[in-house]
Amino acid sequence: MYLVTGGAGFIGSNLAAELAARGESVVVCDWMGSDERWRNLAKHEIADVIAPEELTGWLRQASRKLRAVLHMGAVSTTTETDVDRIVRNNIRATFDLLEWCRESATPFIYASSAATYGDGESGFDDDFGVEPLARLRPLNAYGWSKHLVDRRVARLVEQGASLPPQWVGLKFFNVYGPNEYHKGTMRSVVARNFGSVRAGEPMRLFKSYRSQYADGGQLRDFIYVKDCVDVILWLLEHPKVSGLFNVGTGKARTWLDLAHALLRACGREPAVEFVEMPPTLADKYQYFTQARMQRLRLAGYERAFTSLEDGVSEYVQRYLATADPYR
Repeated sequence: MYLVTGGAGFIGSNLAAELAARGESVVVCDWMGSDERWRNLAKHEIADVIAPEELTGWLRQASRKLRAVLHMGAVSTTTETDVDRIVRNNIRATFDLLEWCRESATPFIYASSAATYGDGESGFDDDFGVEPLARLRPLNAYGWSKHLVDRRVARLVEQGASLPPQWVGLKFFNVYGPNEYHKGTMRSVVARNFGSVRAGEPMRLFKSYRSQYADGGQLRDFIYVKDCVDVILWLLEHPKVSGLFNVGTGKARTWLDLAHALLRACGREPAVEFVEMPPTLADKYQYFTQARMQRLRLAGYERAFTSLEDGVSEYVQRYLATADPYR
């Protein structure tokens, strides 16, 4: 069986759904809360659901019975200010699972983040060396927590320390797609704007405050969640591949491109309105992200990534515009 932490969350539930569809036994570790994230799992056969505080005891019983630990669980809110909470959930929990996987010889794949790159001044190269990682400067506590884990694993690799038989960190870029509805303000711009755009309102984007970027010309590497899942499944099929890898498309697109894709998917003509950026975000805003994908390609991953237009169209027509938008 597979253990998916954060399995009721965005990427985790899409991963659990695909594994279950393939006939695999899936155990989800997550808090369900009082929102409707349970619906992220409702269509699929799940073997068990474990609360995170019960995971240590459960793992003692499951030792050497798991095919892999897929660690997608984290405090993922980039504006989270309770750093102790971030340490408990993003750092300490990851290290504990890494150690369990080392001791039990279980493959370990964990979610890192493009937030580790900060403002992008040092580039977006997923070099797993100690020195290249030391040059990165995340802009928030969430990004710092992911970066700390990456740096610790890199140090263990450099020291020749014992690690799980497969260990992989994945730096996810701007992910969008079904089952993100519980994320509130952390939902993708597609999900946040779908309702208003379908109702006939203009698409609203932040103004640019840098002369080299026109309003709406800020760039992001948008990746459809199904492509993220495909990368993880490919890694499981290739257990000799370990390392830290970017997960993006390798092609930055503008916010205007995204807006037009959403408007077209809703049957609308282009209609975009630019609004002021909140002061709390202005000094932490990334104007450009683009995954360098050579390392994953060199590892053997050859599949094409979904285009922004095709991904947004499928997301809208197959999920958001339906009575049941869950995967």
